Amino acid sequence: MITYNPKDWFKLIVHFHKSDTFRVLLPTMLLLGGVTFLCCYIEKQYLTIQVPALTIFHQISGFIISMVLVFRINTAYDRWWEGRKLWGSLVNTSRNLAIKLNALVDKEDLYTRSNLHELISNFPFALKEHLRNNASKKEDIKFNNVLQENNYSKVGHKPNYIARQLTNYVVDICGKTQKSPNDYLVLSDNLNQLTEISGACERIKNTPIPYSYSIFIKKMIFIYVVTMPVSFGLTIGYWAVPIVMIMFYAFASLELISEEIEDPFGTDSNDLPTDELSVKIKENVREILLGDED
Repeated sequence: MITYNPKDWFKLIVHFHKSDTFRVLLPTMLLLGGVTFLCCYIEKQYLTIQVPALTIFHQISGFIISMVLVFRINTAYDRWWEGRKLWGSLVNTSRNLAIKLNALVDKEDLYTRSNLHELISNFPFALKEHLRNNASKKEDIKFNNVLQENNYSKVGHKPNYIARQLTNYVVDICGKTQKSPNDYLVLSDNLNQLTEISGACERIKNTPIPYSYSIFIKKMIFIYVVTMPVSFGLTIGYWAVPIVMIMFYAFASLELISEEIEDPFGTDSNDLPTDELSVKIKENVREILLGDED
């Protein structure tokens, strides 16, 4: 995820990063500009007719496409923001679980505390890689007697496996160091919340924008763009070249941005900072359970 200062307008306007839509669309914009120039030349040199129907078509269809694209990008942003709220909830759930376990486990029992730290910290790393359709990176996952590498590598849903091992371990702790009859009940909500967050993230990832809706938007943009050089060339002459390029950039950029942020768990520039959040959870849990211990 790109961090920036939203108040620095000039820097944001002149800056281009590798995934910026202008950089991506520039070759197509130049090609479209050349086609528009050729259409304008032919119309000025060889044609004297006017086609008002094309102008009316662009006035009506441009408004319709604008409304559809606004709805499209709002829907994509809602998915991005829901994903961010879920990962924020994961941060808080991990902290709350660690705080409760810190009160339950004896201060001198560093072995148990270390195992709990590794189990809780492993969950976000496994979840982010699961959402990226990859096996969890070995360097991110810390194995121990509770979470063994051989068993971990065999399972398909790795976040669920870690949550299961963590729950079993917590139940065992509650049985051995019971301070009240409700120890596990105090912890169960936070443990259940881990799988709730995982399932909600999977729902976002596995439910893309309906195919027919996505295809309709692309077709409308294509039809609008390919008829712009003819229509604008007949009405405003060579001024159509920059105008067509700008219009194409505006419409295509909205669709590209929507496609990028509707799946917020990947590695694109505008996706959620799940790597940083996973590291943050690990550090927070370590501080709660282990203090200054490494």
